[in-house]
Amino acid sequence: MKLFVNNLTVIDYSYLCHQRGMVGESLIVDIELDGSLNDECMVLDFGLVKKQIKAVIDFEVDHKLLVAANHETVSFNVLEDTVQLLLDRPEQLPIYLNCPHEAFALLDADVVNEDSIIRHLETAIKAVLPDNVTGLVLKLAPEPMFGPFYHYSHGLKKHDGNCQRIAHGHRSIIEIERNGEKAEDLEQYWASRWNDIYLITTNDLVSSSDITLPQELSVLAGVPNMHFVAYEAPQGRFELAIPEQACEVVAFDTTVEQLTSYVAQTLANDNPGDKIDVIGYEGVDKGAMASAQVAG
Repeated sequence: MKLFVNNLTVIDYSYLCHQRGMVGESLIVDIELDGSLNDECMVLDFGLVKKQIKAVIDFEVDHKLLVAANHETVSFNVLEDTVQLLLDRPEQLPIYLNCPHEAFALLDADVVNEDSIIRHLETAIKAVLPDNVTGLVLKLAPEPMFGPFYHYSHGLKKHDGNCQRIAHGHRSIIEIERNGEKAEDLEQYWASRWNDIYLITTNDLVSSSDITLPQELSVLAGVPNMHFVAYEAPQGRFELAIPEQACEVVAFDTTVEQLTSYVAQTLANDNPGDKIDVIGYEGVDKGAMASAQVAG
């Protein structure tokens, strides 16, 4: 007997890619369970699937930085309280992080993709399944999108939950209207502007001396064209060094509400007299709406 739950959850995360750098992503999770019926005449109660298995998925990968631990460009030190991690790309500037353990998911793989994430999750989920469940199939897929979208990463230091982690992200649609009509040119502009972007709040910028660097990586302090980011949050101290060209610095905390308002106001300033309406998504099926207009 098979049991299935479609759209069990959405995982929002970022991952390190030796070509693209830090990439924000959102994937929809479907699950199938195969097994015999238990004493309740069920394979597994839907409530347990939605609560227990979703909790495992959230704990393992949601709002984390996923890392292909076996890739040649990746090196890391697992310390008592933090993980120090380096993406060292010979032809591009490096990315370095020093963060609490829970900020990372170190995959036993040489690439981060749907298959390697599924293998990582299957091991964790099987450990909590009852004996009557003998088969597990996970399916991960991006949301179907028929218009412009972008991948962004960020961290929200004031957040009590896992959004405080400095390197998590989303794959997000953007919808824009100018004077009540769809403005695909403006949507495409923002999709290009924020393609594989890391969004930084001005107050979180620090100097290289504020970042904890192991002796063997002290040279990073002198690398030009790098942004250094750090903040204290409830889960601990988060530190990041990332190429300037992969970032946009803004004067506010990068919640979806403020990002959407920023897009609307920026476009209104650039298009005096036009009414701009923006729907900004944060991953799948959630986001914010904002409008702005500047006198012509």
